[in-house]
Amino acid sequence: MLDRVTGMQVFSRVAALGSLSAASRALGMSQTMATKHMAALEDRLGTKLLHRTTRRLSLTEAGRNYLEAVERILADIEQADAEAAVEVAEVRGTLRLNAPVSFGIREIAPMLPELCALHPGLTIDLGLNDRVVDLIEEGWDLVIRIGDLKSSSLVARRLAPCPTVVCAAPKYIAKHGRPETIAALKDHNCLGYTLSRDVGVDRWNFGRDGKVSAPVKANLKANNGDVLVAAAVAGQGIIYQPTFLVAREIAACELVPLKLDHPTREFDGIYAAYPSDRRPPAKVRATIDFLGGRLGTAPTRDPRLPSANGSKRR
Repeated sequence: MLDRVTGMQVFSRVAALGSLSAASRALGMSQTMATKHMAALEDRLGTKLLHRTTRRLSLTEAGRNYLEAVERILADIEQADAEAAVEVAEVRGTLRLNAPVSFGIREIAPMLPELCALHPGLTIDLGLNDRVVDLIEEGWDLVIRIGDLKSSSLVARRLAPCPTVVCAAPKYIAKHGRPETIAALKDHNCLGYTLSRDVGVDRWNFGRDGKVSAPVKANLKANNGDVLVAAAVAGQGIIYQPTFLVAREIAACELVPLKLDHPTREFDGIYAAYPSDRRPPAKVRATIDFLGGRLGTAPTRDPRLPSANGSKRR
């Protein structure tokens, strides 16, 4: 089936220029193809749109009435195309951004005023939750994910590394002692994060590949890292979390990194991802560039921040 819109374009050009040959040249197609489009359009409508003579084509009454509608439709299409092209080229419109709760509050939210100031035409719709959202079904333009990306349907850019640290409050250490090996963790209250297999409720994994594990137990488990940080600061137990979640508390000496006999498991990274079947508009590209620039140099990834083994990162 020939394209209906192209048929309308041929008809509009014929009406304006008076011949199929002139219309075909203006549209960059052969006269044979232009003739086929006109024939298909008239067949679809079940009426003649043109009077054909040896010298010139003219509009029938049905053609004159149809032309008014066609010109409105083609103008609307051109306007829609122009607006879509602007959306791709200019940073404007609403960006629906989804991020994990704690990371969104601690890292993303403080950066948004600067992002909006840089791009006055941009509006941010920020959604925070710790489940894995479906970008297409739920209508998100961009999502922040931490750890290994398993979905091949997404295009992702790594914004920053995601180091981790085991730490406890000075009051906890004073009361229960300081573990020096991962095996000793079984004798401590190790607060569990229910959404992670690496730093979960009954086993914590260590080493770069996460293949060294230690059994743990706790009297508190939660699906939110900030809950565990608050409990650790209060002296309830030991936590194993990304440094972005505890950097402020470590800097304030409310939490102390613990030196153990195995390094912590460093998550694969912090990523911005969007659907692979879309050409990202300017608002998505600009946001990714902005977040990558800020997160890559954020204090939570400062090499001076103590690592889990007590040394400074290099």
